Amino acid sequence: MRRYTLPALGMFGIAALALTGCQAAASDAQASDEDAPITIATLPLGEDPTAENPIEVFAELFEEATGREVEVTDVPDYLSVVEAIRNDHVDIGIMSGFPSALAVNTGEVDALVAFEGDDEPVSTCVVLEDSPIQEVEDFKGKTVAFADQASSSGYFMPVYMLHEAGLEQDVDYEAIFAGGHEGSFAALAQGQVDAACTANMLTELGAPMFPFADGEWRGVGQSPSMSVQGTVLGRQSLDEETRTVIAEGIAEVFAPENEERLGAMGSFATLGQTVAPDASLYASFAEIAGVAGVELEDLE
Repeated sequence: MRRYTLPALGMFGIAALALTGCQAAASDAQASDEDAPITIATLPLGEDPTAENPIEVFAELFEEATGREVEVTDVPDYLSVVEAIRNDHVDIGIMSGFPSALAVNTGEVDALVAFEGDDEPVSTCVVLEDSPIQEVEDFKGKTVAFADQASSSGYFMPVYMLHEAGLEQDVDYEAIFAGGHEGSFAALAQGQVDAACTANMLTELGAPMFPFADGEWRGVGQSPSMSVQGTVLGRQSLDEETRTVIAEGIAEVFAPENEERLGAMGSFATLGQTVAPDASLYASFAEIAGVAGVELEDLE
């Protein structure tokens, strides 16, 4: 397994996913070569040298499952994952629900496998134990850190939770974007923000993914659940044989017995999977995206 770092493909807002026309780009992989590596774009996960990196674990398991070499390309943010796929620089990317919905709605990337949602809340907002904030309404007038403008658990779902409590972004509270969940936690620990909104799953993982020990933090509020927790997105030029290999490999990797080893990616291992899901599966994301100021129908 080889890892590369791809420069930012555009540090722009979500609206940049909209194109006025299809961009022509030469594929970096041979679409019909059954021996070609499977390439994946991802955000780096895990900085602890004493722990297994979830991406490295995924790549190892995926190579074993598919019999194909896997090449990992690090990109700086969620939108760069979509751009890498859309421009045929990589074969696949694994995204959470909202980036998936936004990407699928462009009509320029394909949903290969959807990880079905459950009835569990997705997000909470973390405060330090001695914070005066006790309930969601107390975020009024406060500064709140979000992971990324395209993050499901670190932006869309907590913003919707705050909206349901009568609080609107940049009116009732100040929002900052920390460039990832880790950045949000650091901002909270350093006293730069009053709260950091994140995935419930991350708070359960402990160090190094979640830096606060028991007794140092509290979760305030719970967001709704999502109909789709994540998606394996693929470039549209993928051949059918490779699509099948990927879907079968994903099913083998994201199995319950691998949940612990996959770390931050392990939550997908307990969910049902839908191969080649219809775009209508993502329709429920429109209302919540609209609360965050993003209209899915504009991203075509």
